[in-house]
Amino acid sequence: MTKVYPNASSFSGGGTISERPPKVLAAPESEAILTVWKKSLLFNCNGFTVFGSKGDLVFRVDNYMDGNKGEILLMDATGNPLLTIRRKKMSLGDSWLVYKGESTSTNPLLCVRKSMNILNKCLAYVIPGDNTSNRSNNVVYEIEGSYSQRSCSVYDDRRRLAAEIKKKEAVNGGVAYGNDIFRLVVQPGHIRTDFAMALVILLDQMFGSSRR
Repeated sequence: MTKVYPNASSFSGGGTISERPPKVLAAPESEAILTVWKKSLLFNCNGFTVFGSKGDLVFRVDNYMDGNKGEILLMDATGNPLLTIRRKKMSLGDSWLVYKGESTSTNPLLCVRKSMNILNKCLAYVIPGDNTSNRSNNVVYEIEGSYSQRSCSVYDDRRRLAAEIKKKEAVNGGVAYGNDIFRLVVQPGHIRTDFAMALVILLDQMFGSSRR
């Protein structure tokens, strides 16, 4: 199987989180194809490691759900905090808040809720901030498909395809990749890449091995 490693210059191997302020990422100007590996690069840690199309490390999640239950930190390649994802307390159903950087003292950027309607093809939906008003008027993204099959689509509020989760196919007849290695394809102009990765993390919480 093809190795899933970053370029040597992209990762120092340390576990220290940077003190720099969080980056503000924009939606990509062209299609971004990321390879998601459900594994931390740090020894004896859980997490995610995400590579760009040229093999450079793009995102990291280390110590995934370990130590601080219900909170996940999405970092860039150097350990700079991008987003903090925290389970919403005192909430009916499975709801999570997404904050900028490492602080949860500010207003959340997004709220992601698992769909409770088993007859609806929607897996989860995203509303801005911690908006508790009528869902139908405030949804900015809806996620459809099957996370267990690594086949999901993210649509924006105008039903435009914003991102997709796809299985990563083996190259030249090699050994097939399992569900721990898959693709995240982000369409230009509709969603930030870090937001798209946050949705992957939350789908894993709601429907993947992390929920057990």
